[in-house]
Amino acid sequence: MADTTQVVLTDSDNAKSSALPVQRGSLGSPALDIAKLHRDTGYYTYDPGFGSTASCRSAITYIDGDQGVLLYRGYPIEQLAAKSSFLEVAYLLMHGELPDKAQFTAFEHEVTHHTMMHEAFRTFLYGFRHDAHPMAMLTGMLGSLSSFYYNDMDLRDPEQRRMAAVRLIAKVPTIAAACYRYSTGWPIRYPKNNLEYTTRFLHMMKEVPSGPLELNPIVAKALDLLFILHADHEQNASTSTVRLVGSTGANPYVSVAAGVAALWGPAHGGANEAVLKMLEEIGDAKHVKSAVDKAKDKESGFRLMGFGHRVYKNFDPRATIIREMTHKVLGELGVNDPLLEVALRLEEAALHDDYFVQRKLYPNVDFYSGIIYKALGIPTEMFTVIFAIARTAGWVSHWLEQQNDPENRIGRPRQIYTGATTRDYVGIDARG
Repeated sequence: MADTTQVVLTDSDNAKSSALPVQRGSLGSPALDIAKLHRDTGYYTYDPGFGSTASCRSAITYIDGDQGVLLYRGYPIEQLAAKSSFLEVAYLLMHGELPDKAQFTAFEHEVTHHTMMHEAFRTFLYGFRHDAHPMAMLTGMLGSLSSFYYNDMDLRDPEQRRMAAVRLIAKVPTIAAACYRYSTGWPIRYPKNNLEYTTRFLHMMKEVPSGPLELNPIVAKALDLLFILHADHEQNASTSTVRLVGSTGANPYVSVAAGVAALWGPAHGGANEAVLKMLEEIGDAKHVKSAVDKAKDKESGFRLMGFGHRVYKNFDPRATIIREMTHKVLGELGVNDPLLEVALRLEEAALHDDYFVQRKLYPNVDFYSGIIYKALGIPTEMFTVIFAIARTAGWVSHWLEQQNDPENRIGRPRQIYTGATTRDYVGIDARG
């Protein structure tokens, strides 16, 4: 909402000034509206990485990095993690309110009955190299969805927009599991619609034709919790990518595919995969102390992955929740893995070493999620894929919100040009 307050910016060299209206939301820091700054003064703003820039208005997710607060539609993540389910959270993100029983039943039915993928997907999938990274396959497969639903993509129709969001939430686990099984040489499994969302995905991913899959209930519970914690996280790199692509009028399938591509980076969703690679590099619990000492040495170039967070300056509330689940999973499954011992020793070191405590470099959600995935027997290359399944709920919610935003316009950042100034073309024979 607009504030009557203005901040006047004046250039002392030429006395040109611009009155920048203050924009306030329901929570969080106010923002300066700089839309007229260039017109008034000739200046643009410079903000590498957009760390101090509000790119849109959104009612979906709120983060207070200093206080360690994460809210989905106003609900604290701690309450949702303890009392809700991923599919209920997906409904909340999409619609703005928690569903009543009838609404949830209808939503669950819709999602469940859109889990199948077209048989032509098999042909498409088999076009990838068998050893391709599942994220590469997922990106391509999701982009291709727009070719299967081209008759249902009138973005002016709210119902078609909503159904596209439902299809994505329903089909991404099916496609993700198919990508994994193709990479392993296993036959693709069809979704079992008598199972709930998380368990259905685990069956598609892990069940073999030779016998039924027996799952410890803690496995599905842990994965559902991870899905909730990863469902949305405000205007991060992948969500901003979805919004930027969506601002062009692109359909939700390619917009989400672009989000998946952004998520793949090791500084973003690929961080939990990087954690496991770091643990493998350390190798043995007896090497943890030397690894910690190495991380403290700025000249070493060695970095401990999974510690600290760009937004959370105190602690990551998701890490607090998932830490408890991590220890519960390890205790329940009785996993004996040397790398998990390395992880637990690292956790202990980070929580008690003054170097980490003073800098607030606590283990984050990527650190613990990597440990859980490892304990559940999920291969490292699937970590980011599973992250993408969860984050799809947030991506489609932001895409839907964007379509109804009267201020939505095509994204077009500016730059500070540092190249050559104007010069004349010289023929090739005359060049020295």
